[in-house]
Amino acid sequence: MKILEMMIRNFGKLSNRHIELSDGINLIYGENESGKSTVHTFLRAMFFGLERARGRAAANDAYSLYEPWENPNYYSGAVKFESGGKFFLLDRNFDKFSKKAEIFCEDDGEELSVENGDLEMLLGEFSEPVYNNTVSVGQLHAQPGQELSAALRDYATNYYASGGGDLNLDAALLQLRERKKEIERQIKEDFRKKQVKREQVEQEASYIWREIHRLQTEREDLKEKIAYRIEHQPSRGEPENNRVIDELRPGKWRIHPLEIFVFIVAVVLVFMFIRRPWNYLVAIVLALLCLIYTWNRLKVSKKQEKTEPEKILEEIMPEEEKIPLERLYWELEREEEELGEKQVQYSNLREQLEEMDEMGEEFWEQEKMREAVDLAADTINRLSARLQKRMEQKMNDLLSEVIYDLTGGKYSRLVIGEGLRPSLLRDGKKIPVERVSVSTAEQVYLALRMVSAKVFQEEELPVLLDDTFAYYDDIRLKNTLRWLEKNKEQVILFTCQNREEEALKEMGIPYRKITLER
Repeated sequence: MKILEMMIRNFGKLSNRHIELSDGINLIYGENESGKSTVHTFLRAMFFGLERARGRAAANDAYSLYEPWENPNYYSGAVKFESGGKFFLLDRNFDKFSKKAEIFCEDDGEELSVENGDLEMLLGEFSEPVYNNTVSVGQLHAQPGQELSAALRDYATNYYASGGGDLNLDAALLQLRERKKEIERQIKEDFRKKQVKREQVEQEASYIWREIHRLQTEREDLKEKIAYRIEHQPSRGEPENNRVIDELRPGKWRIHPLEIFVFIVAVVLVFMFIRRPWNYLVAIVLALLCLIYTWNRLKVSKKQEKTEPEKILEEIMPEEEKIPLERLYWELEREEEELGEKQVQYSNLREQLEEMDEMGEEFWEQEKMREAVDLAADTINRLSARLQKRMEQKMNDLLSEVIYDLTGGKYSRLVIGEGLRPSLLRDGKKIPVERVSVSTAEQVYLALRMVSAKVFQEEELPVLLDDTFAYYDDIRLKNTLRWLEKNKEQVILFTCQNREEEALKEMGIPYRKITLER
């Protein structure tokens, strides 16, 4: 891909600017605050869009920083570029009210769709994070971020495992972690519900157990009462009960014969020992007393005729012994029947509790799913590490070639480790990049960016360098410019100094210069 023209209608401090670019090195020169970084950001925004952040972050996001100083509603621009031998025009309006993105093929007039991914197809594997960490180098930001490590890992897995595709390992691992959390949440929720159910069953079982204990106690009391009644209180119809009842029953002998005999003897004794006429008077008095006694006895007997013999018996028996024996047997039978039902209920509840103690089939299925998720994540990580290792071996060879040229042969071997941590090899010693000079570290990072870009690109993208050589001495600068001219089709170099132009002239390297006025 080559960028041919930039039409900056209104972006940041720039408006109505037209910039033409050529193959090879394009030197965009300007003093501080002339708009170099604005042009750099404009190109990134044209290819990848520019979204406004939300909340407090919106105050300092790129959208707000580069919102036009004048006519902010006219926030737009266009870029002409060549890709795959065809020429395209990309036009964007960044304003939130009239936001749009259009792309046309100038060769055949075909209108492509940015929303449907046609622009992404032209850019190949270059997402915005990859772009920012490879071919686009900002001021004092030569060191690539961790996004590049993740992107290379994904690319290695896609390339070696499937020969292509669009597998995002971080996204896949994130989905697996979310799936694992979901399974664990479900297990936890099922366990909570099970605990609630268990507590309910335990409460019910405790209540049933108390009922069983009460019924057992009542049953034993009834058995004791029945045994006592059988042993000490003969039932009705037996001689002892009949005797008591018959004694109290009103019937034939309302006045006992002995009482009549005593009355007769008393009358005889009156006539024997008392003289006349007093004996007649005493006899009459005795007769009257006898009549009164007899009348009273007959009155009591009449009341007793209205009372059942059993009630007479109850009056002389203890309170607990007044209940009929048949009722005691009935109550005992009822208590034993209810006790049996409660024991069955209690047994069923105990079985439920035992089943709850055992892990059900659903739990083991969830455990299998969780283990499967862990296995999948572990497999992805191991496979990714193995494939990334193969990628690193390939990159190490390319990095060594680049660092050799950039440092003028001072370092012949550059290798990367876990997390894209680079190290230099010199005289058989491994030197971490943190231990070398800033200028050498900048060259190492530039080499890492350029080699990484070569891994991703199907079609080479322009290299954008925004005041990247501030720490380079003249020799390092010349080595780097020579390598860029030799290995890159298009380089856009932003600078506020003349040393790059002087070095290019001294080495006879052709370039196109664009000057930005303040």
